Amino acid sequence: MRSEISAGGRAVLGMGRRFATLRSRMAKSTRKSDSATKQSERAGRERLASARAAEAAREAARHSKTRGDHAREIAEDYVELIAHLSTTRGEARTVELAERLGVSHVTVNKTIRRLAREGLVSSEPYRSIFLTDRGKQLASASAERHALVVRFLCKLGVEAAQAEIDAEGIEHHISDATMTAIQRFVG
Repeated sequence: MRSEISAGGRAVLGMGRRFATLRSRMAKSTRKSDSATKQSERAGRERLASARAAEAAREAARHSKTRGDHAREIAEDYVELIAHLSTTRGEARTVELAERLGVSHVTVNKTIRRLAREGLVSSEPYRSIFLTDRGKQLASASAERHALVVRFLCKLGVEAAQAEIDAEGIEHHISDATMTAIQRFVG
């Protein structure tokens, strides 16, 4: 049968084979190119996911610090108030803490249980609440921080009544380094 194909026909057949080979090579090249593109896209997605995870971790750390600051703020407010009530009235009771802090007695009970777990207070149902030695230390340190912030704000020209109010929020969120700088400034 090959003998029947003319020389021109053989040339066409040869070109067909070459074309098929070329097309096959191009397809392989395209597949390799597609594979490289997919790998590049996958690497890009992985870098993006990694960057997002890193950003999420940084944000979580910021929120974690803030939640820790708030928990410490609540603990400091409670032990300060318990110390004050114990000194001025001889005892600190749940009802009075709730009234002075503007929260429900249920909230006070939950917080007192947490403070007891942390070793800051001791209490029994229907009894007064007492500070442990650790709680007394925290109350003293918190009162000193509060007084220092009030003095600082007054030195800046803030009226004493407003300085008391502002210090209540500020004192819990200032780093030790900032407190040291304020101490130097106030003198």
